[in-house]
Amino acid sequence: MSIPLNPPPVAEHETHPLYRRALALRVRQGLQAVLPPLLGILLFLFLWSLLAARSEGLPGPLVTGQAALELFADPFYDNGPNDMGIGWNILHSLARVGAGFGLAALVGIPLGFAIGRFAFLARMLAPIISLLRPVSPLVWLPIGLLVFEAAGPASIWVIFISAIWPIILNTAAGVASVPQDYLNVARVLKLSEYKVLTRILFPAVLPHLMTGIRLAIGVAWLVIVAAEMLTGGIGLGFWVWDEWNNLNVEHILIAIVIVGLVGLALEQGLLWLARRFDYHS
Repeated sequence: MSIPLNPPPVAEHETHPLYRRALALRVRQGLQAVLPPLLGILLFLFLWSLLAARSEGLPGPLVTGQAALELFADPFYDNGPNDMGIGWNILHSLARVGAGFGLAALVGIPLGFAIGRFAFLARMLAPIISLLRPVSPLVWLPIGLLVFEAAGPASIWVIFISAIWPIILNTAAGVASVPQDYLNVARVLKLSEYKVLTRILFPAVLPHLMTGIRLAIGVAWLVIVAAEMLTGGIGLGFWVWDEWNNLNVEHILIAIVIVGLVGLALEQGLLWLARRFDYHS
């Protein structure tokens, strides 16, 4: 096969000054998007390595990375209730969070709409919400154990009582922020309460509602790990506590990364959902 002596000609638009400037701008924007997070990660790994070198018993990034590869080589093994892969523990924690958060949304969203819509109900429930909202989530755990007499439902109860307040308060704030003129027009047109809810309130409240849901899922994911440390059983929190009892610090560090990544994934998923259902977009 003969090789051409002359290379193929460069497309005319690729040599145009505007094309070159646009290409340089894209490269610069790409570097601006990638470089700062990369430098941040490298700085974090450097500080971690430095701290591990000066602290006896604290594994460095390389040792922890090797342990992570071994851990995720078989994440779904099952040798009994007290010896299960990290994948099963993550799924059990997510299931509890989903159950508790789902119940909180099921109760909190209608209650938030009602509180924002009816001033009498808002004044009636204000003392109860003000009293219970600042209570630490784990304080509710003994109540859950006493009532449900089982660790799983008690953990779900803690998630529920922790996640419901952001949903209620943000939904009620969204309803209260709807301009009164909109409601006056609905009254003049004699719209039913259902049409007021679906045509006026819900589109206006949706951004506030999604903010409350994002805050609630973040609280729920934070609380479940602590609750599982106390209740035991299968779950990420119990797994962390069990690894601490075995003095397996590498796995504890891996769990910290897992908790952060799962929390980030949940938040980004809700952000995507909020953009997808944004009434104004």
